[in-house]
Amino acid sequence: MRKSYVALALAALALVGISGAVFIVDEREKALVLQFGQIRAVKEEPGLAFKLPIIQEVVRYDDRILSLDTDPIEVTPSDDRRLVVDAFARYRIADVEQFRRAVGVGGVRSAESRLASILTTQTRAVLGSDGVTSNTILSSDRAALMTRIRDQARLRANALGLEVIDVRLKQTALPDQNLAATFDRMRAEREREATDERARGEEAAQRVRAQADRTRVELVSEAEREAQIARGEADAERNAIFAEAFGSDPEFFQFYRSLTAYDRSLQGQNSTLVLSPDSEFFDYLKSDNPRDVNIQAVASAPSEAFDESGSTDESGAGPTVELPATTDDDASGETATN
Repeated sequence: MRKSYVALALAALALVGISGAVFIVDEREKALVLQFGQIRAVKEEPGLAFKLPIIQEVVRYDDRILSLDTDPIEVTPSDDRRLVVDAFARYRIADVEQFRRAVGVGGVRSAESRLASILTTQTRAVLGSDGVTSNTILSSDRAALMTRIRDQARLRANALGLEVIDVRLKQTALPDQNLAATFDRMRAEREREATDERARGEEAAQRVRAQADRTRVELVSEAEREAQIARGEADAERNAIFAEAFGSDPEFFQFYRSLTAYDRSLQGQNSTLVLSPDSEFFDYLKSDNPRDVNIQAVASAPSEAFDESGSTDESGAGPTVELPATTDDDASGETATN
């Protein structure tokens, strides 16, 4: 019976010893076997591994790509326009043995603190170097700057057993105290551009108006010229018609002109004509046979005594014609009143 208990105890001890001597390395990690704080073995391949129970221990490290965000920092490019930038890095533990010697028991937390310091230092150094302006940082050239930061950070991170895979600038902004001045400058630039655009628009409008005015003047001048030509042709045609009518029946034409003169001279409500006794103006009215009248004298009288418009004096009375005063030898005057 006592032998059974002893065998059972030995079996339990053997099981504990075996379980303490065997461990599994996952494909996502690397492991170090430590004995009294000293590195005895490095396990980088996944699978089953062994160690001495009790006196040896296993420390595991993540073998995946890790991320690190840095705090925003203020940089001063060569044009002295200060900017606030923050970056992040992608890194991995490349050498676990070197990593353990560099950070000790601090592990990943201690390593990230030191890596963040490296990134901050190299970011300031690259972005503040000669030839790098704020416009360079804000343009597409920033990709080359990030590559420079990564390369320089990688050299210094090797001492920690880390491999810096990539560095990116997440955000680039102006400090709070510079935002107001920057906004004012941007507003002034936009207002200047708007003023220039309005000036160019006004200039274009003036050109359009000037062209329209010139076109209008040309059209009006052309229309007036054509109208004058049309009036001239009409007058010529009218004169030709009058000449033809006068030539076909001169006596009737003179009689018609006399009637027209009567009509124009007697249009007023109170028309008075002062004529000499021998005036032939009303011979057509006094003669029984109009053909016996001196038609040339009667026809010429209206054109000498009246203008073509038949205007009246300012009082509104009809036209008054005063012929040359008669001498004492004249028997009497003749007055015609409408």
